[in-house]
Amino acid sequence: MAWDASDQARLSVGQLAEVRKRKLEATQRLLGDTIALSELAWQEPSRLPGWTRAHVASHLSRNADALCRAVDLALMGRRALMYDSDEDRDLAIERGSERSGLELQIDLDTSAGRLNHRFNVLETLPPDMLLELTPGNLYRADLLPLVRLNEIVLHHIDLDCGFEVTDIDPEPARWLLELNAMRHPLEGLVRGIHLESESGFVHDIGPQQAAVTVGGPDAVVLGWLTGRLRPADGEALGLPEEPRPR
Repeated sequence: MAWDASDQARLSVGQLAEVRKRKLEATQRLLGDTIALSELAWQEPSRLPGWTRAHVASHLSRNADALCRAVDLALMGRRALMYDSDEDRDLAIERGSERSGLELQIDLDTSAGRLNHRFNVLETLPPDMLLELTPGNLYRADLLPLVRLNEIVLHHIDLDCGFEVTDIDPEPARWLLELNAMRHPLEGLVRGIHLESESGFVHDIGPQQAAVTVGGPDAVVLGWLTGRLRPADGEALGLPEEPRPR
């Protein structure tokens, strides 16, 4: 299901410069943790089923390059698809995961730098300009740094190197909660979900008859919604079983 443009306009996100600042901070925090990983640790399992930490790092690097590509295509007036195909994307991640830890670290750093430089052009684009990043899914140009921030933060958790969803600062936690709640309706729901965060964000997913209420701080609700909340934290709050990571 395509993400409705009217929902994108309703996101209570900070100014573009503030989101980019938060993205840079999150990137530096991730790089500070990954540089301490040993060669063996890179090839150990991440929290994503079937992926090592090296797979997660490879995905983050190729995601940065794919967003650069999307911006470049949009500037040329072309369809701004991030990847030629899912198969090409998956193969690039797999091949990238076979590299050494030093190569992975350098790629994470340099690809993030290229993307940050490319995002400078967003200031010149109409903020409501829509880019088709994946087939059928259009994103406002001014939301691209938030989309990237989401990738960095959630996959930092997936690397399982000490960073947890509850470590996210309150302001970006609220932004990312709204982003994930609005753009990805959960599939196969038996009961609806009523999200109600302590900062005042309220959102319903699925049929609301006999809906399950999930509440708490923004970061906790975000962690539950994206499948990245530690089980003990969810149990302490009496939350239902969380969805699978996405």
